Amino acid sequence: MRPWLVLIFLLMTHSALSAQSNSAGAAPDLNPELQRLAADFFSWRAKQQPASGEDISRVDRPAGWLPAWSREDLAVYRAKYPYYLEKLGALDRSGFSRADEVDAMLLASAIHRVGWELDVLAEPNRNPMFYVQQTLGSVFELLILSSPWTNERNAELLRRLQHFPVTLKHAEINLTKPVLPFALATIEGLMPIEQQLQAMQGLLSEWPEASVGDLEAATQTASQALVDYRLWLQKNLQSMYEESAIGAEAYQWFLANVGLIPYTPDELLAQGRQARSRAVTFAALQQNRHADTPELPLFSSAEEQIAVSTRNELEIRSFLENQRLITIPPSLQHYGNRLMPAWLEPLAWLGANNDLTSVNRLEENAFSYIREPAEDLPYFNLASARDPRPIIIHEGIPGHYFQLTQSWANPDPIRRQFFDAAANEGIGFYVEEMLLQAGLLDFSPRSQEILYSFMSFRALLLEVDIRLANGEFSIEQAAEYLEESVPMDRQSALQQVELFAQRPGQGISYQVGKLQIEKFLSDVRRETGEEFSLRGFHDALMRNGNVPIALQRWEVLDHDDEIQRLKSLTSQPPTVPY
Repeated sequence: MRPWLVLIFLLMTHSALSAQSNSAGAAPDLNPELQRLAADFFSWRAKQQPASGEDISRVDRPAGWLPAWSREDLAVYRAKYPYYLEKLGALDRSGFSRADEVDAMLLASAIHRVGWELDVLAEPNRNPMFYVQQTLGSVFELLILSSPWTNERNAELLRRLQHFPVTLKHAEINLTKPVLPFALATIEGLMPIEQQLQAMQGLLSEWPEASVGDLEAATQTASQALVDYRLWLQKNLQSMYEESAIGAEAYQWFLANVGLIPYTPDELLAQGRQARSRAVTFAALQQNRHADTPELPLFSSAEEQIAVSTRNELEIRSFLENQRLITIPPSLQHYGNRLMPAWLEPLAWLGANNDLTSVNRLEENAFSYIREPAEDLPYFNLASARDPRPIIIHEGIPGHYFQLTQSWANPDPIRRQFFDAAANEGIGFYVEEMLLQAGLLDFSPRSQEILYSFMSFRALLLEVDIRLANGEFSIEQAAEYLEESVPMDRQSALQQVELFAQRPGQGISYQVGKLQIEKFLSDVRRETGEEFSLRGFHDALMRNGNVPIALQRWEVLDHDDEIQRLKSLTSQPPTVPY
């Protein structure tokens, strides 16, 4: 069958699937051995995966789960992921379909990500903030859920708070090569920790009266453990390592083996600079054209912002359907805003302030938490306090929340459980400009300027990410660069830079993923000609939204140039410079 006929069939199939309810549907003909190995790995990964603050990669933890990061646990983890790689390599692939080959690459990427965390980034040994995420971050995972509080959730929260001293004692043993800039950021984050955890007492209204004392005692235990950890870090600053960069070799290994991105860092830098110039040019033209248009006012209250965002979300859904851009399944729940609870706000710095639900909570609405509108809000919050739509598009519909619900309904279990930042964030970024060009914001030129600012910021993030990893930027230099070039407030710039310095490879995902999607769309349109369906393309893209774009392009179009490029760039795990 000719490739374009295969493509039309795939697009029609995925479009029809997307119009159905969010169920996994009938499983395709998948290799059972590969699926069994993947099921075993992802079950293990749900227990082993560290808390990170990222919203897309959050997992549903097993009941009774606790973070386990002793020296012995690390040894087990470091032995386990090569075992999975060996088992994957030993599979008989002679009968693999193209879908199976894609799934095998996904599983290899997911396994390599464990090695990236443990042995390349070496977070448990280098990054003091890692243990804040495994303690406070593990609690944040529960606090951020918008579901009603239950006795089971209360018990999980108590269990994790009570475990803080254990995890933090392991930190003092494991941090054999702590990075000074990461330690300083950790100390700064923990300076008000007593007050931050005291604010959690606001949860008492959600708590069974009989166990109020348990929460107070557990909070005190957790607070003291974090204070002791902060003091230990301060005491040992003089012996820490100044260098935080992982180096070009390690970064290239990530691109080829974990991110499945078929480019070199230099090629990505060139893409980012071109994208940045484009965003600045469009912003300048827009500002010149609408120089006399007044700035968007702030909402008068959070209540007004929530009401407007609710209307906006419905309008965006209707626009997507009316313009034949994407199919909205009837079963899809809604994405909205909620006022940040007083007991959550002090810990909001730990991660993305939203709950995008999960594969097990598809019947629930998704939410982002907002603050009262004010001129001194951080960059993204301030944009939403003027117009909620840019963030609704990226985080909600048709961005992360929508894409994840569609991916969680994929009949292939591997594609439901795998996640990839470049695909996920690339889609979130791509749909911003998709709706901009489709005309959603035609009658609000200042709202268009918000999206141009976002474009500039994400193009700059690509450069910042790579230059931090290569050692060309310090954290302070990178933050100053973002602050002046976007422009954006200092707090937001520093927060973004500290995140990407500790988690290299994340900052490039927005721009790289978006450019890959645009190339994919262009190739599909060229090969299908008059048969091309924009809705069909988007429905298929969302259904496979966790899958790196190079793999989607290969599977759908039979174009293996990017797959061959990945193979040419793949190497052995690098010798890390620490």
